[in-house]
This record gives sequence, C-alpha cells and structure tokens, in this order.
Amino acid sequence: MLTPVMFTTGMQVRHRQRPEWGIGSVTRVESLTRAGARDQRLWIKFGAAGLKTLLASAADLEVVEGSGAAEHTFAAREIASEGGWLGEIAKRRPEQAMSELPPDATDPFLTPERRLKNLLALYRFDGGAKLIDWAVAQSGLDDPLSRFNRTELESFFKTWSMDRDLALHRLVSDFRRRRVAIDALLVDAPRNALGVLQRFDKVR
Repeated sequence: MLTPVMFTTGMQVRHRQRPEWGIGSVTRVESLTRAGARDQRLWIKFGAAGLKTLLASAADLEVVEGSGAAEHTFAAREIASEGGWLGEIAKRRPEQAMSELPPDATDPFLTPERRLKNLLALYRFDGGAKLIDWAVAQSGLDDPLSRFNRTELESFFKTWSMDRDLALHRLVSDFRRRRVAIDALLVDAPRNALGVLQRFDKVR
C-alpha cells in the first residue's frame, strides 16, 4: 500500500491515535518495500513520549502545519485569538477548550460506529496516572503544567470525563433505540467504559 504522505527528515507530525505523545519531529527515514509496495520506516522524537520507530503505512500520522496544535486544542485557540478583546475573553475561559470532547468523538457526519470507536478510545485516559497524557492531548501543549496547575487540570478532566460518559451513554442508547446489535461493537471496550454503561443502566 502506498503511503499517502512521503515523510522527510525534520517534518513535524502528530500521531492521531496517540495525541498525548505531543508533536514529533522526524529524525530519520528509511525507505523500504513491503508486500511489493513502497513504505517508510520512521524514527520520530515526540515531545512527551521520546523516540518511536513507526511504519508510515501503519501509523496514523498527520503533518503539523502552522502552530503545531490540532485545531480543536486549547493551544490552537489561544494562538488564533491572541489579539483584541476576543482574545482576552478566550484567555480567561480555558475551561471551555480544555473540557470539550475532540471533534471525531461527536461529529454527526461520522458513522455512529466510528464515533463509538473514537469515544471508547478516550477511555485510555483515567485522570490519575494518565492525567498529564490527557492534558497534552487536550491542550496541544507539550508541557500543560507550564500553563495550568494540577488542580486546574483535574477540574477540567472531571468535566471532560463527565461529558465523555454522557456522550457514550447517548450513543449506546441511540443504538439500542434503533435496535442495532451493539454487543459486537463493545466486545473490546475498555472496562471503565463498560462500567459507565452499567451505572447508567442502573439509573434508568
């Protein structure tokens, strides 16, 4: 399979499935052939995860342009609205950007199955040992503690995780209302996501 992007040394990238790794810089590229198709082995130094070796065809990488932060992150919003009174309002309300779910978990133009997969992937963040990983992914900052203190991050995560749980409950309820078999979709769901669904079922 041809890789959609041919990566070069020095390119700045982000791993879409692991945004908590932060921005990575391609330090070495090796061209190779796999199953008769061109591919690349990449050595990428990520801000929060160190050096990783990845296959371009297998890794879900996006090339970072401009500010380096995904458009929905706090860092991107802060950069985009630096001037004027709107910029001042944006800087005073970081909780909104830090508490919103990523677009691929709520986008109505994605299939419900894809949204469910993306929502379930968010359960890798537990708020304890992974709080900083979550904050890197959510803020677009390599060091979120340079902008927020831990108490603020814990508060943002609490709001974010409640929204994540509610979005999961609503999506699963919609599957059930439409009588779509969902057991196969939940077979690999993280244990904490299943726990959330069980709690909602008890409340009903």
